Amino acid sequence: MTTVDAPPPVTVSDRAAKRIARILAREPEGAMLRVAVNGGGCSGFQYAFDIVREREPDDLAIEKDGVTVLIDPVSLDFMRGAEIDFADELIGAAFRVNNPNATASCGCGTSFSV
Repeated sequence: MTTVDAPPPVTVSDRAAKRIARILAREPEGAMLRVAVNGGGCSGFQYAFDIVREREPDDLAIEKDGVTVLIDPVSLDFMRGAEIDFADELIGAAFRVNNPNATASCGCGTSFSV
C-alpha cells in the first residue's frame, strides 16, 4: 500500500516566507504571523495579518523557512487551497492571498467574497 501525502490546505510562497522572516526578525523570539478572515471590507470578507506570540490548540501552523504562519479553523474554511504570497510592485508592497474560493475580490487585494 502506498501512502500519498495530501497537499497542505494553505501554502506560503517563497517570497512571502522571506518577507515574513524579515518582519519577525524585528519581533521578540517566538513571534508568528497570524492570518485570519474577518467579516467586512468592500466585498464581504477581508484578510487580517497580525503578529502573535501565542498559538491556539486548534490553529493550523504552517512552517516554512524558519517562520510560522497560523490560521484558525474558521478562517481555514474560507482559505482552503489558497497561497499566501508577497508582491512588491510599483504601487506598493503587500501580502496577497491567492484564494480559489473567492468568487470576487476588491482592488485593494485584502477584501473578497465567496
